[in-house]
Amino acid sequence: MLRRISPAGLSVAGLTLAVALGLAAPPASARPAPEATRTAAAPLTQAAPDIDVTKVQAHLSELNAIATRNGGNRRSTTQGYRDSVAYVKGKLQAAGYTVTEQACTSGCTSGAGPNLIAEWPQGDSSKVYMFGSHLDSVSAGPGINDNGSGSATLLEVALKLAETRPSMAARVRFGWWTDEEQGLNGSDFYVRSLTSAQRSAIKAYYNFDMVASPNGGYFINHITSAAAAPMKAYWDSLNLQPEENTEGAGRSDDYSFENYGIPTSGYAMGASARKTSAQAAKWGGTANAAYDGCYHSSCDTTGNINATGLNRSADGVAYTLWSQAVSATAPADDFSLSASPATGSAAPGTSLTTTVSTATTSGSAQTVGLSAAGAPAGVTVSFSPASVTSGGSATATVAVGSSVAPGTYNLTLTGTGTTTHTAPYTLTVTGAGGCTASQVVSNGGFESGTSPWTGDTGAIGAFSGQSAHSGTRFAWLAGYGSAATDTVGQSVTIPAGCTRATLKYWLHIDTAESGSTAYDTFQVKVDGTAKQTFSNAGAASGYTERTLDLSQYTGRQITLTFTATEDASLQTSFVVDDVTLTTG
Repeated sequence: MLRRISPAGLSVAGLTLAVALGLAAPPASARPAPEATRTAAAPLTQAAPDIDVTKVQAHLSELNAIATRNGGNRRSTTQGYRDSVAYVKGKLQAAGYTVTEQACTSGCTSGAGPNLIAEWPQGDSSKVYMFGSHLDSVSAGPGINDNGSGSATLLEVALKLAETRPSMAARVRFGWWTDEEQGLNGSDFYVRSLTSAQRSAIKAYYNFDMVASPNGGYFINHITSAAAAPMKAYWDSLNLQPEENTEGAGRSDDYSFENYGIPTSGYAMGASARKTSAQAAKWGGTANAAYDGCYHSSCDTTGNINATGLNRSADGVAYTLWSQAVSATAPADDFSLSASPATGSAAPGTSLTTTVSTATTSGSAQTVGLSAAGAPAGVTVSFSPASVTSGGSATATVAVGSSVAPGTYNLTLTGTGTTTHTAPYTLTVTGAGGCTASQVVSNGGFESGTSPWTGDTGAIGAFSGQSAHSGTRFAWLAGYGSAATDTVGQSVTIPAGCTRATLKYWLHIDTAESGSTAYDTFQVKVDGTAKQTFSNAGAASGYTERTLDLSQYTGRQITLTFTATEDASLQTSFVVDDVTLTTG
């Protein structure tokens, strides 16, 4: 947080850093009361879920680790920022969001990474509620409260929305902004890039910047506005007595939206301004001390997080989203839809099947008609039966014509009853006939960014302390000296007709452990099943080439993952490079 110092839009190159202070967490009297003793906020029929603060903190730990691997910060122009984008993007794509990286082509610092925009593809697209936070840090530190806290909160709320899949009355869009610390540049570019009709569709924008300040207060932007009403209602239900966010006025990404007349609000817990005696009396903490003594400093790490405030903020974000965008009432009769398996591989001229299952989730069973969209020319999808009573299942047959080009295609299976639900299905069309020898892992040397690797992609980069087997980049898994797990993976298709498939990769293990006991492990997994395991006991200087026979998976799409798990003490680093999977 921090750029513009007033609604007039004056910009500052930097602000005086707050003196790092030892700040007390809010006392027990300021913690959330048990549900039974709280004053109820306005009820929601489709109730907003509780957001697990430990999951938010896990995202913060990953952002901190990304900064550590990239010179101690996640500034918009650095690999640390780009790896932060990759981490958030991977989680959202896996959850079913429509995700876009928007390059900032004007107004941003030279070399700044992209904005990341994610939209949940349900609800009325003419009525959009947008939730945003800046993902970059200053150069001085990793930026975990400022603004990993807002970014991680929105990520976990987005994942919870995808998990619960409520009926939507409006569209929800999330934004993670680049270059905020240099002048609100990423969000300004985004809003400038919208047409007037697209801006008009955004009914409110909610901003979250520093929502876990260790000596924090409870502040709401434009607290008396209609946009702020659900945010205030939730914090009022906890008897927090929130105040107007005067310190943050015009200084974060909500200002970019305000400039175009879009209603805004948001939560904040304070930066370098000092807590008053009256605020300390009602919220706890230390009077006459900064809300965040590590503001814009190297100590803004995971140790600079107020978990109580973070929890209250995350739950308030979810309450606001559900209030504004989720249908006020659940359908009287509703159902769910799923496909198993959700992926399949076929050669041209062949077909494959998947089971489409439904279940009655509320009210009475209903008739559900089945259809498919997104298939390329030459691919047809048929259902037997074509409709089911919810609770029943059908077989979907995917027929691939002889002239369909090899490639991966994303299909959408749809069930239509009193409501409509969808399920994704990924079709991989392999090369026609026989076996063409090929290497099917993409970006196995990690030299081309992080795509298509998913998972903890912040582990991919060029880091001091380890070296590549070739080139400059590699995947550095674990190595923290504390309990942690890192995973990177990608889905690959082993062509039909091939008789062999061989995985090769170079692995370097170094450790502070001693002896032959396996404390820390590295596993190669196929579709979640471990196929190879190494440990700290195998540490050696330099890289060793490892080989794994995957011939049993020919003609299939598989998910290949590398997972490192570290115990509570003494680091072991597992460094992977030059991954290939060759078929023949």
